[in-house]
Amino acid sequence: MQLYLGSVAEFESQIADGSLIPQLKDAYSRKILNRPSDSEVRSWERSLAAVASETQAVGVPDAGIIVEHMLPLSSKRLDVMLFGTAGNGEPKPLVLELKQWTGADVSEVDETLVNLGGRLALHPQVQVGQYVQYLRDFHPSVYEGGMDIAGAVYLHDARDAEIDALRRGTPASAHEFPLFTAENRDELQELLAARLAGPGVEVMREFVAERTRPSKKLLEHVAAEIEGNPRFELLDEQLVAFEATRKAVERARAGVAKNKCIVIVTGGPGSGKSVIATRMLGDFAKRGWNVSHATGSRAFTSTLRKIVGNRAGQVFRYFNQFMDAEQDELDVLICDEAHRIRHSSNNRFTPKHKRSDIPQVHELIQVARVPVFLLDENQAVRPDEIGRVSVIEQAAEEVGAEVIRIDLTGQFRCGGSVGYTQWLDRLLGLEPGGPIPWTNDDFELVVVDSPQELEAWLQEKQTEVGGTGRIAAGYCWPWSDPDPNGQLIEDVVIGEWRRPWNAKPGKRVKGAPESHYWATDPRGFGQVGCIYTAQGFEYDWGAVIIGPDLKWTGNGWYADREASADNVVRRSRDFDLLVRHTYKVLLTRGLRGCAVYALDQDTQEFLRNMVG
Repeated sequence: MQLYLGSVAEFESQIADGSLIPQLKDAYSRKILNRPSDSEVRSWERSLAAVASETQAVGVPDAGIIVEHMLPLSSKRLDVMLFGTAGNGEPKPLVLELKQWTGADVSEVDETLVNLGGRLALHPQVQVGQYVQYLRDFHPSVYEGGMDIAGAVYLHDARDAEIDALRRGTPASAHEFPLFTAENRDELQELLAARLAGPGVEVMREFVAERTRPSKKLLEHVAAEIEGNPRFELLDEQLVAFEATRKAVERARAGVAKNKCIVIVTGGPGSGKSVIATRMLGDFAKRGWNVSHATGSRAFTSTLRKIVGNRAGQVFRYFNQFMDAEQDELDVLICDEAHRIRHSSNNRFTPKHKRSDIPQVHELIQVARVPVFLLDENQAVRPDEIGRVSVIEQAAEEVGAEVIRIDLTGQFRCGGSVGYTQWLDRLLGLEPGGPIPWTNDDFELVVVDSPQELEAWLQEKQTEVGGTGRIAAGYCWPWSDPDPNGQLIEDVVIGEWRRPWNAKPGKRVKGAPESHYWATDPRGFGQVGCIYTAQGFEYDWGAVIIGPDLKWTGNGWYADREASADNVVRRSRDFDLLVRHTYKVLLTRGLRGCAVYALDQDTQEFLRNMVG
């Protein structure tokens, strides 16, 4: 997806007559399903005019240009891509990262980061290098066709003296990607002339039309990540979170940190939180640091342990396993899905002599020199899940800890469509503005008329397109133990359509995976997953049944307690919010597409009108 593409001649003409910015704003609204911010519009106005000035000076009207190109299977957008051919006819695309900075310095935290008024950002040469590497990994023209793609940074408002420290601090790994200022435009023009000597519009159109590599799934690569052999390229805020944490641990181990440092990383479904967690785990363990990973999800932790096998040991743990841990026993504790933190680690099985009065968040902070919390507050689905930024920050203040906060803005699930997640938040009333029609084609979203059609759609996708698919539903039907013959009971009944839930935890059923592995075991197809087995996982194709616990009334959503079979959630005073959180999680498991069916006819009609 891109907001604009055309020849450089067309681009220069539209900059000159003022028609380009309105065109970008309109494309943004249609494709991102939101209005661009005033600051983004100002960036377009200043930066794109600077690009037009340089291309005019070089004289490359037959080159191609893309503005705001979204990376494959990600919501990260490249500022500008220029396409041309060298003197020998070889395609030579260039990724150009544009900044309006007039000064910047390398952060004391790490050389890959810069400090912008107290906010950590990625060094721009590192940033463009990550984008180029991502394309080298994901785009067939590059990784199969050998297309020579390059990258550069243009700080068009800066003078050399103002960014001297930034340039001197360029990490060795980023020297391949030059940085230009207003004072060395001639060097930038030399680069443009060399790479765009011949026409590039056709090269650009072929690049855009070519299919991208199928999605990488985290769990398929987790063992390699943990062994320190990365399979995922960290981008922008992901790399900021990783490097800030690494530096904090180095300082803590060296004894130079005055206070305990707590890292909080927030981001929605598919923003890469678990990718960061596994990268940290692998890299830090390879350095010989004492590191552990913890979650509140038995399904997710069990699956990670199964993948890694005997190497897991005490690496993968649960939030409630640190009740009797010593102060700073670990160098770093990575708390993945930290929205699932609870008030206390005590449960009904905790022996009296081991019960603790310490809040669970304090236990997690106490056990590590650098605790890391990765969370999405809109994924809390049980009343006793209290993992929120405010709760962690309050606990940090009570122990006098420093806090580093990083917000992830990317989207690596749902086809990389940030528009889909924004649309869904508005649909479910989790963000203001009210529901709006779905007009984006970056993610395949369909509404079907029956559970039979839902299952048929899923089967067709798996057979004809490829990938894995699962049906999930709201918890609106009983969940039975296996019958006397050890078979699953078909609890989910809608008319003549009947299917079983996935197996209960601890129950072994012939021909079906244990509950922890429903989302990852091929035998999980044909069973219906609930929130407790779907949360934390991803599959290519998602199919969701919205049960009678959530209905559209015409004036908004109505959450019906009487329709819920989840006795814990139905007693919560936040029942309405927890149900909407549940459906947000279920509707964001798919990497490539999602089909939806609602039992309530008014809700079904509403979804039809919204999706088309």
